[in-house]
Amino acid sequence: MRLMSGCRVTTPAAGLRRSSGAIRRTLAGAAFLLMLVVSGSVRGERIKDIVDIQGVRGNPLTGVGLVIGLAGTGDSGLLSRQMLTNVLRESGLVLSPTDLSGGNIAVVMVTAELGPFHREGMRIDVDVSALGDAKSLQGAMLLPTPLKGLDGQVYAVAQGGISLGGWSVGGKQASLSKNHQTVGRIADGAIVEKAELASFIEQAAGQRFITLSLRNSDFSTAQRISNIINQSYADSAFVLDAAGVKVLVPTEITQRSVIAFLDEILQMEVVVDTPAVVVINERTGTIVVGENVGISSVAIAQGSLVVKVKETAQVSQPMAPFSDAGTTEVIPETMLGVEEQSAYLIPVERAVTVSELAKTLNAIGASPRDLIAIFNALKEAGALQAKLVIM
Repeated sequence: MRLMSGCRVTTPAAGLRRSSGAIRRTLAGAAFLLMLVVSGSVRGERIKDIVDIQGVRGNPLTGVGLVIGLAGTGDSGLLSRQMLTNVLRESGLVLSPTDLSGGNIAVVMVTAELGPFHREGMRIDVDVSALGDAKSLQGAMLLPTPLKGLDGQVYAVAQGGISLGGWSVGGKQASLSKNHQTVGRIADGAIVEKAELASFIEQAAGQRFITLSLRNSDFSTAQRISNIINQSYADSAFVLDAAGVKVLVPTEITQRSVIAFLDEILQMEVVVDTPAVVVINERTGTIVVGENVGISSVAIAQGSLVVKVKETAQVSQPMAPFSDAGTTEVIPETMLGVEEQSAYLIPVERAVTVSELAKTLNAIGASPRDLIAIFNALKEAGALQAKLVIM
């Protein structure tokens, strides 16, 4: 038999070889997708996002100041006038508080936070809050106010115009306001006069240490942080407790390279282990379920009892004509209705993931308030394998 030119004959063996090659490519592609899914499911977090460095913290600053320029919305008490009198006396004007009228001035509390690395001459934001009966700080100007630390020393001086992020208008019969009017903010409103630089390197036995404090205490996460650091710097990290990992700075790291060393370990990623916990806020009906929360096999029936109360007023009118024996009275009448919705016992299989738990509880059709009661009942029954926190 002669074959036509340009035609190609496929033998069963060749087809089998191509089929097996296609299968291998398909399996390879599926394996690659599986690797992507697995790698995405175990994504780690940077160490810098889950820890604080011991010693790196801010310091609160406070001061009592005086604001001026209010349009009749200031304090009406004597304290603000006394403070203004003291300010004017420093300018050479000797006045008495009774010589001044209030309304355009107010006493305020000024607060700020001195950062761990703020130096002299740098600016920081300040918050200003009214102390007296001022109605609004709109348009106020803060006079120079020293800000002190808890040790009584002055670390910054604040002054400037106050931003409220809102407004207020009103007349004799009505008023309208946006946002809170007695608390404001001055961006870059204070100049640092004295620095309090943080020290985060500990010296002990001729060696240097840095302590990492976990924001959420957990032994597993602390151990993972220690393991990942030791992979790059052998025997340099060890776990103190569930909230602390101490890192030894290697001897080959110079003083100038400490920051680069710290940045390197803070950029490392670890898988954060979260405890099994259910947080309930009964005031708002908010429920937060942790990742590792599970429930054992149970059966749940959730019913609702609805009680309706209706108050009405009935008018009693005397019926005898031309009679003065009775008077018209309003008699209150109360109507009660009780309705209990039917409930069925629903079997709930064991759930070990948040997705399974959500599907199971959503299938019951319970409201957030009902879910709160269900979680409490599951805890009492010993079927909730998690810690229950009620706020």
